[in-house]
Amino acid sequence: MTSFRKLNIFTSWGVFALALGTYLLTMERTASFWDCGEFIACAFKLQVPHPPGAPFFLLVGRLFSLLALGDLTRVAYWVNMVAVLSSAFTIFFLFKTIVLLAVKLVGKKENELGTFETILVLGSGVTGALAYAWSDSFWFSAVEAEVYGLSSFFTAIVIWSVFKWERTEDPAAENRWMILTAYLIGLSIGVHLLNLVAIPALALIYYFKKYPKPGLLGGTIAFLTGLVILGVINAGIIPGLPELAGKFEIFFVNTLGTPYNTGIVFFVLLFIGTLACGIRYSQKAEKVLLNTALLSLAFVLVGYSSYILVLVRSGYNPPINENDPSNVLRFVSYLKREQYESRPLLYGPSFVSNPVSQKRGEPVYTKKDGKYVVTDYRPVYEYEPGSKMLLPRMYSSLPGHPALYQQMTGLAEGQKPTLRHNLSYLFSHQLGHMYWRYFLWNFVGRESDREGAGTLLPWKASSYPKSILSNRAHNNFLMLPFLLGIAGLVYMYYRGRRDLLVLGFLFALTGVALVVYLNSPPSEPRERDYIYVGSFYIFCMWIGVGVLAVAGMLAQMIKNSVTRAGLAVAASLSVPVILVSEGWDNHDRSNRYHSVDFARNLLNSCAPNAILFTGGDNDTFPLWYVQEVEGFRTDVRVCVQTFLGSDWYINQLKRKMNKSDALPLSLDTNAYAKGKNEYIPFYEIPAVKNGINLKEYLELIQQENKAIQVPLTSGDMASILPSSNLFLPVDAAQVRAMNIVKKELVPLLSDLMSWKIGNKDLLKGDLVMLDIIASNNWKRPVYFSSTMGSSHNLGLQEYLQLEGYAYRLLPVRVPGAEDGYVNSDMMYDNLMHKTFWREMDNPKVYYDDTYRGSPVITARLSFLRLAQQLIAEKRVDKARQVIDKGMSVMPDDTIPFDQVSVGFVGALFDVGENKKALDSARIMARRSDDNLTWLRENSDQRSRDVNVDLFILQTIVRECRRARQEPEATKYEEMFKKHLIAFNMYSQED
Repeated sequence: MTSFRKLNIFTSWGVFALALGTYLLTMERTASFWDCGEFIACAFKLQVPHPPGAPFFLLVGRLFSLLALGDLTRVAYWVNMVAVLSSAFTIFFLFKTIVLLAVKLVGKKENELGTFETILVLGSGVTGALAYAWSDSFWFSAVEAEVYGLSSFFTAIVIWSVFKWERTEDPAAENRWMILTAYLIGLSIGVHLLNLVAIPALALIYYFKKYPKPGLLGGTIAFLTGLVILGVINAGIIPGLPELAGKFEIFFVNTLGTPYNTGIVFFVLLFIGTLACGIRYSQKAEKVLLNTALLSLAFVLVGYSSYILVLVRSGYNPPINENDPSNVLRFVSYLKREQYESRPLLYGPSFVSNPVSQKRGEPVYTKKDGKYVVTDYRPVYEYEPGSKMLLPRMYSSLPGHPALYQQMTGLAEGQKPTLRHNLSYLFSHQLGHMYWRYFLWNFVGRESDREGAGTLLPWKASSYPKSILSNRAHNNFLMLPFLLGIAGLVYMYYRGRRDLLVLGFLFALTGVALVVYLNSPPSEPRERDYIYVGSFYIFCMWIGVGVLAVAGMLAQMIKNSVTRAGLAVAASLSVPVILVSEGWDNHDRSNRYHSVDFARNLLNSCAPNAILFTGGDNDTFPLWYVQEVEGFRTDVRVCVQTFLGSDWYINQLKRKMNKSDALPLSLDTNAYAKGKNEYIPFYEIPAVKNGINLKEYLELIQQENKAIQVPLTSGDMASILPSSNLFLPVDAAQVRAMNIVKKELVPLLSDLMSWKIGNKDLLKGDLVMLDIIASNNWKRPVYFSSTMGSSHNLGLQEYLQLEGYAYRLLPVRVPGAEDGYVNSDMMYDNLMHKTFWREMDNPKVYYDDTYRGSPVITARLSFLRLAQQLIAEKRVDKARQVIDKGMSVMPDDTIPFDQVSVGFVGALFDVGENKKALDSARIMARRSDDNLTWLRENSDQRSRDVNVDLFILQTIVRECRRARQEPEATKYEEMFKKHLIAFNMYSQED
């Protein structure tokens, strides 16, 4: 073994160790927010997550979860370890790939490299690999149980294997590398589909090797062939084969009368037999290319076979079984992600286009009496002539999106966007805000971790207010990673244009092309930088090559080649050093547990055997984790509002789950079948204008009674909501005997609940909620999570009792309680004795914008509302205890005071804690003054919301004046008016 090979091996494992050590020290110890809780729960019990699933990730996660050795609180740690290890191996293979490229650029074989070349080549690998290891977006995904760490690993090993194939001269070994690559691509399908976009660029490597004199036409054909292969896998294999199997199944069952699954078995045998015969024929006929292609297809399918997990586990009805892909027909829908909104790509309607008719699309089948029966048709909307356009970037008509389109492009209300508007939106928002901003985060600098934060340019690094300067994600990289990457790109242009072309296509396909394909709407639930880490991976290759460029720049100044190489490497290593030094504090998630504690606090806000309505994502996934993995409060049935309108989810509600019995529903399966009662328009009937009995209304829907139906344009009949008022009879004596109503509120208990649901149309999910409420008869406590907002509680605000993080529905109406009423005794017990706050008061722990958002606001608002209620009840001592706990478990030095915290100023005055009130007011006022001063002086930042800081100042003024603290009130009023006048002046100038 040559000295270079030894050094290469030792260095590669050294880089791996550095990356692994970084991720081990900074990894999340439990389930993070967003999808991590769902993935950990699904890995632990092999359940079915959101489409299109990640079965291979779940299988690997399940194996790692066994290392917890029965300690359920350690399961999340070990599933997180999947991302840690796979991310470290990503860095390992990135180093290997950069070394392969650097050796080619040096122009010598490995056994010919001298000391000078060895230092440069290995230095290139170390610099580029560590730059990616410590880059912002990749590091984020490397320390949590998400699919992107393992997905990046497959991207890295596939690219490395193709470059290894390129260097292999033996034809037999070549084919083995090709088949290995195909197998890895197949496995990657079971993790994430993003890896597939690299295939067209990899086809160019094949072309350049097989055709020593490449041309433009040949290169174009090779690239297009790669696109065809991508299309075959993405549309032909992944959903196409199951879809074809489904057609066989329907023919065999419905036409030939065979039992279920006969057609699938026949198709599988036919397909495998045909493929085997093809491989055998190509071998006998010595058709090498055909044989390699068929073997590659076979190994792609072997890797793709991890999806069998979805079919098998779904058939067992696990607690998490999204879309219920338990048969091949539902499986195809699952793979196609049909539950999500479709996005036009090259031609389609805009956000102002109105559908004028609806046609029947593909049929939806359901098993019934030994056949597959059509129960619905997927709608195909027809639009008025001229309403479709090329490149429809602005297509979403979801609430709030049209206004954002108009704001971004200057469109008037109702104005149809032109191609110019679409291109403006594409370049400014989709490419600018949703890609280049992320790119610059990683290689130039990041302003903060606040949503929508911009790029931090070196010459502006110190010009921000203290709230941003002290933000741990205020990372200034001095543009060094960007400049070194550009240097490497230019170097490759002069030394290796073929490789530059391949990397350039990889960079574009995993970046800009992906932006165009995804066609993102004007707002997203969170930042999406993790989607584009593939392009950042390629740029880090150029950062590595940049070491060679630096050495070339030093050639005229330093004649000694070894010295020059050492200085070039040392200078270039400043890039990963500045990345890790700036990024460590905002990527260190050790000792952070509140995602899980937040879920525990929400569940502990509910009485035993409760029904809890929640929203999606962060409202639900942590709950799934603590219930499914740690077994915490499994008596509570979590009902996800975003799923309630789906037939598969309604069927799950009708089954016992863990310790929770099936939910009561009066409408049968037919009434909730796909295509039935999806949309219930409001159409007032004079006879029931003053209100309709909810139970009778549900019975009429069950009967499909003509009295509450109207004809649709399609000729079908649809049920309607005939009144904006609903009422529900209550057995007051029975409820009184259950002792669930606070003694002071018993006089408000009546025999009838009556409320205004509003003049609005209902969706199926709303109907399901009403059905559960009506059919429950108060046997089980019904709660609404406070994180959902009042718009999701069907107009029942005055019947909702706040008991912690959740509102309990009771047949007691408190007039004027627009945000529910507080049960101070129950809420005091829940918040003071049944909540968890691990490390929330530790200023060394990093809490990003997700934690400082809904979880902290929910907690602080709960403490504040309880304190205010206790003050109103003249229970000052208990109110003081509540305020002290609310401020001590979430202190300002760990979780900065926000717009909710300002409410504690008045409460502190009310309980006689004037000094604490004034201290808190001073902290918040100075911070708001600093923020508003900076906003006023930076007109390019006018898009930021100033209302929060103005509200804080206004509230401080009001509370100080109410508490007769006149000097402070006058001081803060001057501060408030100064900013108010200044921003009004800006508005007039605009």
